[in-house]
Amino acid sequence: MIYDVKNETLPREDMEALQLRRLKSLCERVYANVPFYKKKFDEKGVKPQDIKTLKDVSLLPFTVKQDLRDQYPFGMFAVPKDQIVRIHSSSGTTGTATVVGYTKRDIENWGELVARCMMAAGASAADTVHNAYGYGLFTGGLGAHYGAEALGATVVPMSGGSTRRQVTLLKDFAPDVICCTPSYALFLAETGLEMGIDIRELPLRIGIFGAEPWTNEMRADIEKKLGITAIDIYGLSEIMGPGVAIECAAAQDGLHIQEDHFLAETIDPVSGEPVGPGEEGELVFTTLTKEGIPLIRYRTRDLTTLNYTPCKCGRTTVRMRRVTGRSDDMLIIRGVNVFPSQIESILIDTEGLTPHYQLIIERQGNLDTLEVQVEVNEALFSDEIKSLQRVESKVMKNIKEFLGVTAKVKLVEPKSIERSLGKAKRIIDNRHKD
Repeated sequence: MIYDVKNETLPREDMEALQLRRLKSLCERVYANVPFYKKKFDEKGVKPQDIKTLKDVSLLPFTVKQDLRDQYPFGMFAVPKDQIVRIHSSSGTTGTATVVGYTKRDIENWGELVARCMMAAGASAADTVHNAYGYGLFTGGLGAHYGAEALGATVVPMSGGSTRRQVTLLKDFAPDVICCTPSYALFLAETGLEMGIDIRELPLRIGIFGAEPWTNEMRADIEKKLGITAIDIYGLSEIMGPGVAIECAAAQDGLHIQEDHFLAETIDPVSGEPVGPGEEGELVFTTLTKEGIPLIRYRTRDLTTLNYTPCKCGRTTVRMRRVTGRSDDMLIIRGVNVFPSQIESILIDTEGLTPHYQLIIERQGNLDTLEVQVEVNEALFSDEIKSLQRVESKVMKNIKEFLGVTAKVKLVEPKSIERSLGKAKRIIDNRHKD
């Protein structure tokens, strides 16, 4: 089923014509209404009327997260404050918070796009959606909520936390769909077993997971432990929130980007030059319809590829490969580039280990060290010490062989790594601490 047949199945020529019209209008709006962009355009020597083809987007300046921080709180808004009906914001834990404003039309569009995503995932108006994304300034909770309502589904606005109660309600309310982070889904399954409730035996059939990178190995683990189809949804607060792209249940082969609202590019993260379809690059978005805080060529730092081949589900929108790493998420250990997702794949492929792990980076003298702490399951934990040592050695060998970096591996007892109610904290980098 397709929620918006007209816009999700447009021929490529018609989609690009629509995008160009909206891009031209966007450039005129931000040049006239956002001093930040007028200055950026002028510094590059580009005017709105210079945009004559979609390829001309490369003439436009990039926007980065620091720009939003520098314009805190409302410097990026393109409409008067009295037209803003909602404000969302990042936590600001790594610096000044980024602030995003929405007009009434922005909120309506957001709900429609998330509804599109939910239908692509296999949900329908007849379903009940258990929404365990956090409500508040974080975009996940309200984004999923409005989307489920636009779809016509019944929403259980659970939010994050109260894990044992969540499991009880999954049993009592019997929802068909759950929305949360992938790591929290595994925590729910684990908690359920402690309570004598096997989520696999409940009516739950679809999980819509986002807000953190996750691997195909983790997907398989979730589907096995919850007995559901696990669907990857993509979004980021600066662009809109959840609903920018999603996998379809028909293929689970790349995430369909809502191209009538977001113009996607991939660039070389170092040079900033465009890369071709199918080549890995940093994902860049231009918001074609946003009124409150439209963004030009926003650098997401997410690494992916773009596939323009129409999908077997009938949608013609470009698909992005699942994001498993970010250019600013990459660790450099003694000159070797390592992504947490690469280590996660090795851990999940190792019998006896769980998906709960942390990477601890220290500096000893002038050298960086990496320690991988990973929980074992109950069966391995109760085994003899020699068995644990063999598993540690095996993981160390695989990390060295496949990633080219030496890591210390420490197996820890079940449930000893702190569970997150939102995004899992995978990396503890102590190199720059006093």
